[in-house]
Amino acid sequence: MTVKVRRQRPRRRVFWALVAVLLADLLALSDTLAVMSVDLGSESMKVAIVKPGVPMEIVLNKESRRKTPVIVTLKENERFFGDSAASMAIKNPKATLRYFQHLLGKQADNPHVALYQARFPEHELTFDPQRQTVHFQISPQLQFSPEEVLGMVLNYSRSLAEDFAEQPIKDAVITVPVFFNQAERRAVLQAARMAGLKVLQLINDNTAAALSYGVFRRKDINTTAQNIMFYDMGSGSTVCTIVTYQMVKTKEAGMQPQLQIRGVGFDRTLGGLEMELRLREHLAGLFNEQRKGQRAKDVRENPRAMAKLLREANRLKTVLSANADHMAQIEGLMDDVDFKAKVTRVEFEELCADLFERVPGPVQQALQSAEMSLDEIEQVILVGGATRVPKVQEVLLKAVGKEELGKNINADEAAAMGAVYQAAALSKAFKVKPFVVRDAVVYPILVEFTREVEEEPGVHSLKHNKRVLFSRMGPYPQRKVITFNRYSHDFNFHINYGDLGFLGPEDLRVFGSQNLTTVKLKGVGDSFKKYPDYESKGIKAHFNLDESGVLSLDRVESVFETLVEDSPEEESTLTKLGNTISSLFGGGTTPDAKENGTDTVQEEEENPAEGSKDEPGEQVELKEEAEAPVEDGSQPLPPEPKGDAAPEGEKATEKENGDKSEAQPSEKAEAGPEGIAPAPEGEKKQKPARKQRMVEEIGVELVVLDLPDLPEDKLAQSVQKLQDLTLRDLEKQEREKAANSLEAFIFETQDKLYQPEYQEVSTEEQREEISGKLSAASTWLEDEGVGATTVMLKEKLAELRKLCQGLFFRVEERKKWPERLSALDNLLNHSSMFLKGARLIPEMDQIFTEVEMTTLEKVINETWAWKNATLAEQAKLPATEKPVLLSKDIEAKMMALDREVQYLLNKAKFTKPRPRPKDKNGTRAEPPLNASASDQGEKVILPAGQTEDAEPISEPEKVETAGSEPGDTEPLELGGPGAEPEQKEQSTGQKRPLKNDEL
Repeated sequence: MTVKVRRQRPRRRVFWALVAVLLADLLALSDTLAVMSVDLGSESMKVAIVKPGVPMEIVLNKESRRKTPVIVTLKENERFFGDSAASMAIKNPKATLRYFQHLLGKQADNPHVALYQARFPEHELTFDPQRQTVHFQISPQLQFSPEEVLGMVLNYSRSLAEDFAEQPIKDAVITVPVFFNQAERRAVLQAARMAGLKVLQLINDNTAAALSYGVFRRKDINTTAQNIMFYDMGSGSTVCTIVTYQMVKTKEAGMQPQLQIRGVGFDRTLGGLEMELRLREHLAGLFNEQRKGQRAKDVRENPRAMAKLLREANRLKTVLSANADHMAQIEGLMDDVDFKAKVTRVEFEELCADLFERVPGPVQQALQSAEMSLDEIEQVILVGGATRVPKVQEVLLKAVGKEELGKNINADEAAAMGAVYQAAALSKAFKVKPFVVRDAVVYPILVEFTREVEEEPGVHSLKHNKRVLFSRMGPYPQRKVITFNRYSHDFNFHINYGDLGFLGPEDLRVFGSQNLTTVKLKGVGDSFKKYPDYESKGIKAHFNLDESGVLSLDRVESVFETLVEDSPEEESTLTKLGNTISSLFGGGTTPDAKENGTDTVQEEEENPAEGSKDEPGEQVELKEEAEAPVEDGSQPLPPEPKGDAAPEGEKATEKENGDKSEAQPSEKAEAGPEGIAPAPEGEKKQKPARKQRMVEEIGVELVVLDLPDLPEDKLAQSVQKLQDLTLRDLEKQEREKAANSLEAFIFETQDKLYQPEYQEVSTEEQREEISGKLSAASTWLEDEGVGATTVMLKEKLAELRKLCQGLFFRVEERKKWPERLSALDNLLNHSSMFLKGARLIPEMDQIFTEVEMTTLEKVINETWAWKNATLAEQAKLPATEKPVLLSKDIEAKMMALDREVQYLLNKAKFTKPRPRPKDKNGTRAEPPLNASASDQGEKVILPAGQTEDAEPISEPEKVETAGSEPGDTEPLELGGPGAEPEQKEQSTGQKRPLKNDEL
């Protein structure tokens, strides 16, 4: 018996350890249940959250607005965000940064850098000597990269979301333009790391808007494909997207709605900002014309004046969308000279004529990439603020040839709502209805390598090979494996962008480097030396294009195989146990092992000749990939993430190992339920040979060619810089809060000193003393308060509060007296009536002891005596002295009396009535003299042969009351002349005493 107990202890320990881990996970999840999304536009951002009880809500900022300008003002001692920063743009345009997202992932020679400098000449740009990226030089001491500025904005967006959700938030989905390449996407991820955000996904803004449209129209989606075109013109760019909605069958959740990105077209610089800049230039020309004869300087040389003109141009563009003309006016534009000029919509359209000609361009690109015609498009839906310009709608309507344009979604908030739905789907804390999202690769990616070949005996030459890794408009996320068959030594290969012919010459310059990474492999030759007797299955490179559209090389492996004879005796007990555990915890091919269909691995093989035959295992795998495009190319939003699902890396390995199992169908067919062939004992040793697979990991050195990532030490410095700025802002806010509290206390108290209720409880000398201290504090705050620390301000406030504490206490006590004394009188009256009723209960029905009733009577008398004595003593004291009648003492007396009454009520509630005594003849005893006639009742003549004592006296029927537990009985009826006013009528006409909480 002792041995068994000892064996069970480890199991118990393991069990409780698992329970502890699960509890820890649940506690961690309960701390941060909310998730957020940030729709990061060029001009403004929208933040949305999902938290328990609040499904998909747009966050209001501090000004109670649903969108916040993406503007940051950076000064030596303070920062401003949003609307506060927008107002600072007029006072300090050099320190106010906007549209900085256009510089993410850009090097000094990029045309967009020169374009930004031309648009905003007030900013001084410097360049990183190592990475050749852009920095904003605010002052000799202040220098920030675009990633750092974006990190500040993301941190600010999180603070808005946390204030709105009233809990901390770390998980977020961030929208990015669909045309962002690898360098730009990595820059956004680095900015999020600086802000301390965990990015669940970078979702393309056009995909997020399409998801929002589909989620709110789930019922309209059926098995028939619907092609919808979304035309999104925002402030900085224009994107046209063709989306197909359809119900598809998924392995995880059956028939579910799906959106598939079929085509994408874009224009990086066509948007509302360019229109506003045209208007600004026109207004500047008009102002210069008005001052032509005054020898004034050009207004374009004054950054503040140009900032005012840009703000007016923004307002003017909005007004002209609904009016034929409008008056532009700015007070004190420059040199205290006012500006006023009339601008018509026709003039505005002439200024932007070349921009409107570019409106159909993204539509044609999207149709070409989707290989579709306009006849196949059912509807064109407008997204983005700039689509409100009438001329844009006019040109677009003509280009698409439709009767009307769809305006049935919120053009500003659609992307934020779709992104937050995706955030809830990716979070472990929420369960949402699945919606399959198949995004598309805009820029194809391929692998290039050079290999020496022997075309003729003795003649060697170099052959350059290209293998498409991720094709244009192919779905992602997904994993792929490239196999190199002809290498037995260390070699290099390159990862580059594919054919970008769909981009124009200027777009190619803006795009940047078309070369991504050079991969240098080390250890290939050593792996061949390690397994000389094994057959090489090639060098396998595992690639992953994740949900954010970011490419990564997971690992490179050298794979070998050989045939070995396997006997049942060779499998140890430990191996069997390990296989059993592996099958229990997801090692087998269970449905959950492939939760995300897009994580399937597709292998591409490098061969010496294009027409050579592929290996059998890889041939089968490619065939599977082609037969199941829907499951393999899409990623349905998981209804609820499963904790026991295999990691992504394991999924890829399982898929890769599938070629081994499929290469031996005979073994599978002969295997029993447990995978062991049901062979006789004598034949077990003659089992056929099996393939043994050996995998050797190869060392990888990556040389990034497009834009080197920020080194870890530099990234840590940026993180620390932003944290220091955040702490400084918090300290500043705390100091401002302390100063405001002190100032408010001074003004409020000075005003109170002249109110009657305060004058009643204070002497003239006391008020003069307090008033003098308040005036001195006010003077100190004006003179020395500017340089005072938070601690000094709080100490000054504490000193004043202590001085006024007695005055405030006396006023507060007098305010509480009427209510407290009234409640005490009511309780005393009710308690006295209750005691009288209890004493009038007949002796044979009495349930209270004399001690209990005497105790209650004593408490009632003591409370009456205390009240009368304290009131008398208080009446003798002047109002300016500390009172002896305190509200807390009244509450204590009420609690003591209430406790005694409650005890007796509970006793009456749970006490059963006593049976009445009977005389010797078997009849009931006569009722007492003081019993009412209704209590006696009518005499009943019993049938012959039945006596009254045939059945025991039954208990009164139990009646459940509000707040009582089932089985509780109604309190006993307490009679008496003094109890009538406190009784409530019941449906039977009888009365019951009030419960203590009803007194």
